[in-house]
Amino acid sequence: MKTFKILLTILVFNSSFLIAQDLKPEYQKFISKFILEVKTGDKEAIAKRIKFPFKREYPIPSVKDKADFVKRYNQIFDKVLVEKITKSDPAKDWSEVGWRGIMLNRGDMWIDTDGRIISINHQSDEELKMKNELIAKQKNAVNNSLSKFKKPVAILETSKFRIRIDDLGNDNYRYASWSIKQEMTENPDLIIEKGVFVADGTGGNHYFDFKKGNFKYRCYFIVLGQKDSPPAVLTVYQSGKEILSQDAKIVSR
Repeated sequence: MKTFKILLTILVFNSSFLIAQDLKPEYQKFISKFILEVKTGDKEAIAKRIKFPFKREYPIPSVKDKADFVKRYNQIFDKVLVEKITKSDPAKDWSEVGWRGIMLNRGDMWIDTDGRIISINHQSDEELKMKNELIAKQKNAVNNSLSKFKKPVAILETSKFRIRIDDLGNDNYRYASWSIKQEMTENPDLIIEKGVFVADGTGGNHYFDFKKGNFKYRCYFIVLGQKDSPPAVLTVYQSGKEILSQDAKIVSR
């Protein structure tokens, strides 16, 4: 199963580039406790380890709260993930990766040094089915010119624009924008393909660049920023000069 590429590239840690260290005894202790919680199916205890809302791969909705987690527990902790966890050895299969936290195997799951679950990069068959159904639904809810894509990435809104980014496959991203007053079923004012994804540092910040003629449209997603940082920013450049910059909220991701 392919791990989440973009959140989870957002907390998505590409483990092949990380230096893992043996787990300290004090961390092994709470990992052992977590393994026991999973083994006994203690949903209440596991829920206490999660900060809500807990993201799943878009367009699968985030887990809203404890009640939602308990309801969706078997969907997330399927037999495959449960087996990976319960058969794991804290000293051998879990490792500390600096400030990023503690990972299971090659990144199937991440837990911070306080025992909180950061991310689960495993997707069950049930979640995969849900994702495919939601993608199909989105394809029917956009203008026909945009109905072909591999998976949606995000929908942003600034004070003036509504922006949709889709993954067309093979590292090719598409940008579509409308006036904020328009719906996505209407013809977009602008469509740009062959966009690129760029990771900015190790904190999760990243952006997508889309070029058309001497214009460049950059959608920047802020994961690690200041307290007053917006979730995202749209910046437009003409011949390398910034001509527009607007804070954006993330409507869907």
